[in-house]
Amino acid sequence: MPTLRTLQPGDEVSLEAFLLQHTDTSMFLRSNWRAAGLLDQGERFQGTYIAAYIDETIVAVAAHFWNGMVIVQAPVHLPEVVQAVVAQSGRAISGISGPAAQVEATKSILGFSNRPTQLNEPEILFSLTLQDLQIPQALASAKVQCRLPHAEELELLTEWCAAYNVETLGQTDTCSLRPACRLVIEARQSTAMHWVLVAEDTPVSYSAFNASLPDIVQIGGVWTLPALRGKGYAKSVVAGSLLDARSLLVKRAILFTK
Repeated sequence: MPTLRTLQPGDEVSLEAFLLQHTDTSMFLRSNWRAAGLLDQGERFQGTYIAAYIDETIVAVAAHFWNGMVIVQAPVHLPEVVQAVVAQSGRAISGISGPAAQVEATKSILGFSNRPTQLNEPEILFSLTLQDLQIPQALASAKVQCRLPHAEELELLTEWCAAYNVETLGQTDTCSLRPACRLVIEARQSTAMHWVLVAEDTPVSYSAFNASLPDIVQIGGVWTLPALRGKGYAKSVVAGSLLDARSLLVKRAILFTK
């Protein structure tokens, strides 16, 4: 039987050693602990982490973050770490993320299998070595430009974020959605983690990194105005963001889809 422990400052090396065995499906876990550490005081990116140990080696992890997301990387002992982390954190659950099979199992463990909940179930759509990045002709020829959004564009991007959440994530367009999206957009702006594609001085598409590490980035939140889809804008904004990442010596990128 495994030993379950709540991870604390000082456990980072053991945690990272385990997560590096599952790099592509551990981006949120790796990025969040690096951003906020292993203490949980309810701040952005913080969470409660429960690990299962066998002979002093981590073999499974579940975390319950400040925003209610339960994130799993537990090829073994999934029920134990999931039940323990939810009990320990005391938070409501807003969603579940991790390898697809583990997400399905976690839904069952938590009793969500037959409920109409808003749960994230990411699967890898592609993994790209950035030295192999192909630049769309429109971007290469400067017919379109990809750049960090300007401050005056943040209100527009908040609307796009709300539309993305409704269309892609199935959220309800309530009075709380836009304030929450505004906080997301402002956080991305402050860390230069998002990009807008401009055609003839008009924003037409958007992309963001929802997790970033020195060696790898994870693309999320790609959005193009519905009337402008089919023109290659999404491909260009993603490529533009990855060009910036490559300039900072990032080696790989992954894109997750629901």
